[in-house]
Amino acid sequence: MSTKKESGPEMRAILIDCVPKDMSKEVAAFRLSEADSLVRTFGGVSLMKTVQRRMVPHYRTYIGSGKAKELQQDAISLGANIIIVNNELKPSQIYELTKLYQKENIEVWDRIDLILKIFQKHATTKEAKLEIELASIRHMGPRIFGMGMELSRQGGGIGTKGIGETNTEIMRRHLGKGELRIKRELEACRKARKLHMDRRKRQQFQTVGIIGYTNAGKSSLLNALTQKGALAADKLFATLDTRVGKAYLPTIGKEILFSDTIGFIQDLPHTLINSFQSTLAETIEADLLLHVIDASDPKVLRKIEVVHEVLEEIGAGKQQQIYVFNKMDLGATLMEEEFADTFSEYDPVFVSVKDGTGLDELKEVIGEHLSN
Repeated sequence: MSTKKESGPEMRAILIDCVPKDMSKEVAAFRLSEADSLVRTFGGVSLMKTVQRRMVPHYRTYIGSGKAKELQQDAISLGANIIIVNNELKPSQIYELTKLYQKENIEVWDRIDLILKIFQKHATTKEAKLEIELASIRHMGPRIFGMGMELSRQGGGIGTKGIGETNTEIMRRHLGKGELRIKRELEACRKARKLHMDRRKRQQFQTVGIIGYTNAGKSSLLNALTQKGALAADKLFATLDTRVGKAYLPTIGKEILFSDTIGFIQDLPHTLINSFQSTLAETIEADLLLHVIDASDPKVLRKIEVVHEVLEEIGAGKQQQIYVFNKMDLGATLMEEEFADTFSEYDPVFVSVKDGTGLDELKEVIGEHLSN
């Protein structure tokens, strides 16, 4: 893909989401708004946002040939240079759309492309960069293979080998070697991480994992509890690398470790979850999880569900949790009693990391859980 169109505000996007006909307007609007947030996090702007309702995605273009041509005209008139489909597309579908828009130099990304590009911008550690590189290969490999087969069908005859197939075999070997190299380097990172975790256990350090929907305030909470100084930004996926800090809890009379890692999001692609197993190991191995929740978010209940779904997928669904309702300073106090009743089994604590409200109570509740 062209690096010119990936450079921040030069991305002028048309954003389309393809949803079932029976999906509610509220859910469809939430999906589209979240996708728009992803575009802004990357540094682009959505010139147009639209929803296409289909019970079954179109087998060639996903969004339908009529809609695809309509978007082509919209892109020309608006000056868009990229069309982003907020779904996971098959290689052949990306190929068909790319072929349709290539004369206008309009790129086509799917949802995974967009998230991977954001990850690439935010990763800082070697381990995170390797995990993103692995996810990119796993995403691009089938796409290159699929496009190559399409070219082969178009250019090759009976008993011949098309140029697309030849190039595909070369790319498959190249990507295969790249994946093996990354896996070897990641294995070394995982061994080093496991040594760190084993040493903490030998020193009888208890660990608390900070998890939650992206942009709920996880890094801000880590900073408030440990003075770690982790990046805390008002954007999706500001944190990709695991950060660990220590804090002394007077109620149990010792220091414990807090770890903050990648935020979760609706429909987080399996490719990314599988690739980030090493980073997510801190969550799986933690003695206790703090599930940070943006109490001011109108979609708070759905986002709580999403976090539970991802935890189940990574094997941490049965971990002991405390619900930490954050951003109470933004007018969410009216919901405090309802949240307290609904989620009483998770010992909910209501805080404002911004002004420090509720943090002492949170430390007490953490101490009670760890001492038990």
